[in-house]
Parts: sequence; C-alpha cells; structure tokens
Amino acid sequence: MNKSLDFYTRVMGMKKTSGFDLNADFSQRSGLTRGIPFTVVVLKLEDSPQATEWKLMSFGKKGKPNRSKHIEDDLGMQYITLYVNALSPFLERFKANKVNVFSETPTPIGENKYLILLQDPDGIFIELIGPL
Repeated sequence: MNKSLDFYTRVMGMKKTSGFDLNADFSQRSGLTRGIPFTVVVLKLEDSPQATEWKLMSFGKKGKPNRSKHIEDDLGMQYITLYVNALSPFLERFKANKVNVFSETPTPIGENKYLILLQDPDGIFIELIGPL
C-alpha cells in the first residue's frame, strides 16, 4: 500500500481525498470478500466531486505483483487509460522520480494528442493521453 500510495500521489500527482476500513462482516455481506477485512484509500487527479476515483486496497499482506512486459502477457485488469489536460507535469515528475516509461515518449497519436505508457508498482499499465 505504501509503495502504491507514494507512486500515485508523488509520481502521478493524485490527491488522497478519503479512506476507510471495511470490516469482515460488511466485506462478506457485500460480496467484496469472503469475510476478509480491508483498507481503502481514495485518490483523484483533482479534488472535485466530478473527478474519477482511483481506489487502492490493502488486505494487510504482501501480494505477488504482476510484472508483465506487455498488455497481452496476462489475463484480467491490467490496463487503464487516463485522459489528462496536460502531459508536461507528468513528464517532469517521471523524470524527477526516474520512472521507466515504455512508449517512445511522448508518442503522437493525433493533432496535439500524445500517449505515454508506464506501469505502477503492482504492474498495472497506465496509459496517459493528452496534449503536451
């Protein structure tokens, strides 16, 4: 959780907007788990009611991160696209934090539209699309 929280706040520039714990009873009744309690931290690219929420969850134990090299290497959720107003702040943070970027950065994909591809600490591919 700490590694991911650091990545999404410091490197991606997201803001922590809330967080909560779910107990074993609620987790089971809601169908979220088989009765395992967990913690959720809510992040947003901007702190506004309309902004999409990105939730990090921790079950209090170490997992095995997915370290695929390409999106076709595994099944399940492993790829997200975020449309942003400007890529330059992201590029600056990536350079400052020595983040490995997969694409020829930034890759032009249209008129004043570019793509950046990277992975989070758990191996989820993140595609950022926007103007420079």
